Amino acid sequence: MQDPCVWPDGSFRTARRVLDAVRLGCERNQRRLFDGVSFGLAAGDMLRITGPNGSGKSSLLRLLCGLAQPAEGHVELFGHALAQQRGALASRLLWIGHAPGVKALLTVEENLSWLGALHGRDAIAAIERAIVAVGLRGFEDTRCHALSAGQQRRVALARLYLPSAPMLWLLDEPFTALDRAGTEQLEAHMAMHCERGGTVVLTTHHELTKRARAYAVLDLGQYAT
Repeated sequence: MQDPCVWPDGSFRTARRVLDAVRLGCERNQRRLFDGVSFGLAAGDMLRITGPNGSGKSSLLRLLCGLAQPAEGHVELFGHALAQQRGALASRLLWIGHAPGVKALLTVEENLSWLGALHGRDAIAAIERAIVAVGLRGFEDTRCHALSAGQQRRVALARLYLPSAPMLWLLDEPFTALDRAGTEQLEAHMAMHCERGGTVVLTTHHELTKRARAYAVLDLGQYAT
């Protein structure tokens, strides 16, 4: 039997361990943002991170995906220290930051080919299906500098529909610039991903109307120093 995972509210769940934060502390610009953040997530879990502006939500996600180092504590991915898996992180987790992260001079299809290659090669047909899924049919050959902010966000989120996408998603404010239809679709897709055994961690002030069955909220404001 697997060790139990600890949720932010202190409860325990016994399931396949995916991601563990162990007594994390974070500093930014010589200022301590938070201390003692601990939780464990398993397959099928969804964790929403909230908190006041400046509380370190984006910084916490950067710690979880290895883009930054904690001042204290450590992160474990699938039961092993994150720091020991740097060469394999692209195939084990999908990170989408607050900015879309698309290349302005590349077309929508070229961006998806480039971004998807971080995790594995996807067939052109799969890329086309992902583009359709996010409502960008007809924009395949459009350069991204000609798209609206919401459309650029959809290009980034299309990675979530690619077959090569890892099962662990770390999403920083994924609803930014999306309209109501796009927001509802993304909520439903994240919930479905968890039902299929995936794991989602996201930062957002948006109250989710569609959630995974195993859903928790972590308020970083409670960990401020």
